[in-house]
Amino acid sequence: MTADDSLGSRLDDDDYPAYTMGRAAELLGATPGFLRAIGEARLITPLRSPGGHRRYSRYQLRIAARARELVDQGTPVEAACRIVILEDQLEEAQRINAEFRRAATAATAATATPDDSR
Repeated sequence: MTADDSLGSRLDDDDYPAYTMGRAAELLGATPGFLRAIGEARLITPLRSPGGHRRYSRYQLRIAARARELVDQGTPVEAACRIVILEDQLEEAQRINAEFRRAATAATAATATPDDSR
């Protein structure tokens, strides 16, 4: 793998901490203080560069953007963070339920015997 291949895979990775606090705030149309506030509320935990600077991933920016929408609608930051966490938990539970349903359907289909009562 070349250095270019490694860079490309990192840039395609939603979890790669590619954005500085300033750039992340700019992309969100927010302030660095907003990013610090949602970090303190434990909505997101930015990674730190070797120099101690916060770095954000695209995934974290999507979560922050949802919190920003709620705050812009008048929801307090702490409440917005809790709502986003609950939405994320609900989405995960729905995904798991769908997997269980698919597995149950597949198991039922595999164990079903053809009707020989003709």
